[in-house]
Amino acid sequence: MWTLREVDGRDPRLLDAYVEAANTVVVDTWGVTDFCRNAREVAGSLRDQQYELKWRRVALDEDGNPVGYAALNLPQQDNTHTGYLEVGTVPGARRQGIGSALYGEVIAAARAAGRTKVLASTDQAVEPPAGPGTLTAPTGEGRVATDAAPVRFATSRGWRLEQVERRSVLDVPLDPDVLAEHRMKAEQVGGDEYRVITWTDRCPDEWLDQFAILQTRMSTDVPTAGLDWGEESWDGPRVRAREAEFADRGMSYPTVAAEHVPTGTLVGYSSFLVVPHTDEYVHQHDTLVVREHRGRRLGMLLKAANLQRLPQELPNVRRIGTWNAEENAPMLSINIELGFRPAGGAGEWQLDLA
Repeated sequence: MWTLREVDGRDPRLLDAYVEAANTVVVDTWGVTDFCRNAREVAGSLRDQQYELKWRRVALDEDGNPVGYAALNLPQQDNTHTGYLEVGTVPGARRQGIGSALYGEVIAAARAAGRTKVLASTDQAVEPPAGPGTLTAPTGEGRVATDAAPVRFATSRGWRLEQVERRSVLDVPLDPDVLAEHRMKAEQVGGDEYRVITWTDRCPDEWLDQFAILQTRMSTDVPTAGLDWGEESWDGPRVRAREAEFADRGMSYPTVAAEHVPTGTLVGYSSFLVVPHTDEYVHQHDTLVVREHRGRRLGMLLKAANLQRLPQELPNVRRIGTWNAEENAPMLSINIELGFRPAGGAGEWQLDLA
């Protein structure tokens, strides 16, 4: 006794129901509200459909209460053979076929859009230790529990585990002297060849095209294991469109970048994504150092420089969360050195539709 309704952000009742369902699943999975969203953020995301088509559904019971949700993001400029989907059912309504019905709808939508592959994640609050009852990623790093409901759901429908990501959390504020030492040691390695540039929300015009190149490199220079995800093509207008979307969603984007002084080019960056529903938590959004400039401690330099901004610019933040492929040992080692602790993660899955 439930119905599936389209959510496009224009009906406040359906938007609120979608947000409630998704947040209920988030809190049940993680036990914290860090990944929750509010109606403004979701509506702002749905208004921006230029580079990614966003399809949403909510399941309502006979009394109009939200009992599940589904989301599908379909790239419109690159990687147009694939899509990313998400399905969830609230705890009290599980094992009634709601998740299966939502899943059927979202797969049908992906097929109708001509997609031949879809990607999805299964979250886990704790990564299981090695041993029986686990499935290891083909990379050889990271595991998921085979008896976890989301994993059973995926494997029974033909999905393949391609990668496992680790979620790490850093409690802040950090000792400023320790943080300054991290930055100083990193600067000593790079020397005078590199300079740190900072901005919030809007990339300075003089760096816009180069920052777009870094966004493109973010899609090619990080580990993606067996996931069929190719290069994303970024330019200045696409960067500005994302900045406008973040503003519409009530989000902020503090960023630091590294300039290679001899060539006057940007060779790395690190960004926080500040969410509107809480002032105690921020996402570590991206950190990238292009391959040609790795081995010079620029990753540590960028992260330390952005962390030094927090006490003045975001004084209420108490936790930072970040995600890394389990096989990304260099970035994980930087996080561990800074004090990040493991806090679960996700299995990354792929399904062929062709």
